Amino acid sequence: DVADGSASPRLQLKPESTAATGFVDGGWWPRSRDLGAELPDLLAALKARIGPVERVSYHLGDWDDTERAITAGGNVVRLSGFRSQTAGTIDVLASRLRMTLLVVPADAASESAHDVLATAGRRDNADDVPSLLHSFAGTGEPDADGRSGVEHR
Repeated sequence: DVADGSASPRLQLKPESTAATGFVDGGWWPRSRDLGAELPDLLAALKARIGPVERVSYHLGDWDDTERAITAGGNVVRLSGFRSQTAGTIDVLASRLRMTLLVVPADAASESAHDVLATAGRRDNADDVPSLLHSFAGTGEPDADGRSGVEHR
């Protein structure tokens, strides 16, 4: 797990030696819906694991409007929003690696968020995204079209 400078981890990844299983490679709990502001710290934390990130794709309904590229760690990172992206996830693409992270809603209660991060980062976790987000009754539970129930501005 990766600490954010405070006492609570905001990123939990499956162990590196784990064979690819399940729908996600771990979980991330951003502090806001501003993807451009949230990504630099995440990408810095992921760099040792996957190298410099080239692109991040995300579900358009999960984030506030954002720019098409940011600079993080001296690299330009393209941001691509899609309605077809699985809601509640981001895909982080490096030169030869791709990592899918569950995104815990920024407004989630701390205890629930930590539980979901721990589950998403468990070595043998194979839960799908709606199952993982189910614990956020009223805040992050996906609705009929697969989008999380987080209020969209």
